[in-house]
Amino acid sequence: MNRSAIPTIAAALVLSLGVPSAAQTVLPVVTIAGPANDTAAAFLYAADMGFFAKAGLDVRINVQSNPGTISAAVASGAVDVGSLTVPIVALAADHNVPLKMIAAAGIYSSDNPTSGLVVLKNAAIQKAADLNGKTIGVRDINNMNYYAAKLWIDKNGGNSSSVHFVEVPETQALEALSAGRIDAAALANPGFYDAVHGAVARMLAPTYDTIAKNFLIGVYFTSDAYAKAHPDIVRKLAAVLNDTSKWANANRAQSAKILEKYSGSPVPAAIPRVIYGTSLRIGDVQPVLDVLYTVGAIRKPIRAADLFAGEATSP
Repeated sequence: MNRSAIPTIAAALVLSLGVPSAAQTVLPVVTIAGPANDTAAAFLYAADMGFFAKAGLDVRINVQSNPGTISAAVASGAVDVGSLTVPIVALAADHNVPLKMIAAAGIYSSDNPTSGLVVLKNAAIQKAADLNGKTIGVRDINNMNYYAAKLWIDKNGGNSSSVHFVEVPETQALEALSAGRIDAAALANPGFYDAVHGAVARMLAPTYDTIAKNFLIGVYFTSDAYAKAHPDIVRKLAAVLNDTSKWANANRAQSAKILEKYSGSPVPAAIPRVIYGTSLRIGDVQPVLDVLYTVGAIRKPIRAADLFAGEATSP
């Protein structure tokens, strides 16, 4: 055989067998699951704007709202990365399920409250003790609003152990209040904004302030096994999500349109929006972990740094 023909034959074999040549790049596929809400939406912005692809990542997004489903999928390896609130990762750690935070999502600021406890405008409820024995609706037990409401009640003269907490979709909270099925509702935007700016309800308390004036609400997380097996991918994901958060903080109108696209709900221009964290910081996470221990949600104290993937740790 003529040796000069070998490179040509080799190239033909590569094409016929479907094996990538040096000129062909196969991007690593990463699956991310999370809800289409303001707190978690940076992954949606990054996908929609093509930021993941520009970083050399083939990201497949899965819009999913059930915390149990998302955390179980990440823990089992069915999904690579999830986006949920900080308590979900802490509760998993408390039950020896090693989930690791890789990037920050939405941050709460008392200067721009995006959640709170609401009651009917004509309700006799004026203080924490007035909620004793009453029923409060929350989106799901174990979310940030649930723990914040419990802490606020106990710190302000009430007894949260006497309160009945029931799960009510935020879109149905005002109807449940008006019908008398619940006495108060712990809401986040956009439901919170709609409630306190409407004719039916008023804010009883900005309960998140009881946790801290500023703290991290949501995070992106993966399994400890995935973080150790794919440190380069974790590093790239964290960088893209951090940069996307910077973009979203500076481009509110454009990010609102993307959020509307995936959530199917309008995001009014006047609505207060969360600020997106641009790095994982111990000081933003630790207040939430301390509250979880205080209210008995976790059995022992947890250090924020112990929940960070090594590649994403920030002071």
